[in-house]
Amino acid sequence: MTSNNPLAQLSGAGVSIWLDDLSRERLNSGNLAELIRDYHVVGVTTNPTIFAGALANGAAYDEQVRELADRNASVDAAVKEITTTDVRNACEAFRDVHTATDGVDGRVSIEVDPRLAHDSERTAAEALDLWKAVDRPNLFVKIPATKAGVPAITRTLAEGVSVNVTLIFSVDRYREVMNAFLDGLEQAKQRGHDISQIHSVASFFVSRVDAEVDKRIDALGNETAKSVRGEAAVANARLAFAAYREVFASDRWKALEQAGARPQRPLWASTGMKDPNYPDTRYVTDLVVAGTVNTMPEKTLYAAADHATVDGDKVTGTGEQAKQVFSTLEQAGIDVADVYLVLENEGVEKFEKSWAELLETVEGQLNLAQESMQA
Repeated sequence: MTSNNPLAQLSGAGVSIWLDDLSRERLNSGNLAELIRDYHVVGVTTNPTIFAGALANGAAYDEQVRELADRNASVDAAVKEITTTDVRNACEAFRDVHTATDGVDGRVSIEVDPRLAHDSERTAAEALDLWKAVDRPNLFVKIPATKAGVPAITRTLAEGVSVNVTLIFSVDRYREVMNAFLDGLEQAKQRGHDISQIHSVASFFVSRVDAEVDKRIDALGNETAKSVRGEAAVANARLAFAAYREVFASDRWKALEQAGARPQRPLWASTGMKDPNYPDTRYVTDLVVAGTVNTMPEKTLYAAADHATVDGDKVTGTGEQAKQVFSTLEQAGIDVADVYLVLENEGVEKFEKSWAELLETVEGQLNLAQESMQA
């Protein structure tokens, strides 16, 4: 790819391009290495849905499954070993990127068991366990921004563990997340950790907001609501960025920064376009701003590489315009607070369902392997 292709331009604009997908097939085939080399990919994220899909397809995991079956590993232990192996290998694939960016990029994320999303103590304990199990400096442990997840974020950061906060939908919850980040760094500093080595991103979900809001707009059918159809997600993210700029200009942050702390970067997640009536790269091109991450599904990454138009910063200074979108939605009768609540609950439920599918798939594979060995 040439240096003036859209992904190069996006990277040049200060946006870190991450892939929202990981599988052993992608690792073994050299595809991930190709994306790093040719598509400016500097990180990768995973979640239970991604792993469930990876385990259900292909034979890349067969050898490890046979080894686990031979050891009579439990299903939970097998899932942990399989997923942490992929993540550890991906961390190795990004080692040079991690070094070249002084630890900012080259990051690989692994999520805590979503069944713990409403249990602060167990979430924090598993986050620390995953950090130790993968044992790579460029790991991010993903913690959902549920009410119970917020204090777990602080506890995990306080232990010196780098965190990717996921499933953020509202600006109010994002402010709680940023406060939890600052609390965690302050506690880590008090405990003697080198806070310059603690990194974090806050994953603000995009496309799901439009999907839910537009569904409600269509149900209402009034012209006021229709005038902002398809605008809520980008406006929401732009308001989040305005909140980020405010918090990270505070004296509280500056004191941490002087002690070596790195800011918690905003990450635009769920950036695949769900509505075919809109440009498939909208959640990439409309959210360009330096110091952020855009984590894309493979389809969106290739679409952006092919035809995205990167035209500078599209976020800074857009806060008032974004507020007007939400004023219009509220005037039209859209309960925005309920939108966020529904999306958070659905997000946790979807990951719980995927986790159950992952456990079921691995259990079936272990049983087949044991039957094969006994035959």
